[in-house]
Amino acid sequence: MRLSLPVIATLIAAMTALALPDTGQAQRRPSETVNYAYADVLRVDPVYEVVRFTEPSEECYDEELRVRERDSGAGGTVLGAIVGGVIGSNVGSGAGRRAATAAGAVVGGAIGHNIDKNNGGEREYTERQHRCRIVDVEREERRVAGYDVEYQYKGDVYFSRMAYDPGSKLRVRVSVEPADS
Repeated sequence: MRLSLPVIATLIAAMTALALPDTGQAQRRPSETVNYAYADVLRVDPVYEVVRFTEPSEECYDEELRVRERDSGAGGTVLGAIVGGVIGSNVGSGAGRRAATAAGAVVGGAIGHNIDKNNGGEREYTERQHRCRIVDVEREERRVAGYDVEYQYKGDVYFSRMAYDPGSKLRVRVSVEPADS
């Protein structure tokens, strides 16, 4: 099995750390020096923070648009062709009547198209459209960031900032060690 240089260096460092003498600073016996007890909570004050954030929101509005439509002239052409065909059908007889009807329809269609074209052939109007878009809205929210807790243990008063409201009793860790260390 081949070991790479970083693996060998890590193994040497671990073995060296294990071989060093224990000065008592790195490892203590917590079961002999730490006890747990309960302190009376005197006061709890929530600590607030203001958080700013943005969130997407849909914004809708009505917009008035001016619409311009160009008339194709089809209405005038069709109406002129019908009128021209009716007039042409009243002229002549037999095969001449058919030719007069066709000619009247063609001429009437052309006249109707020109009348439509000369009368503007274009119309303009206002139309309301409902539109929506997504916008970022900045919000501000007040949140509880923690609790300032005043508590009493064996006649002494202490203060701590905690992440939760401890209630009327607070479990405390009591650690005793010599002052001459």
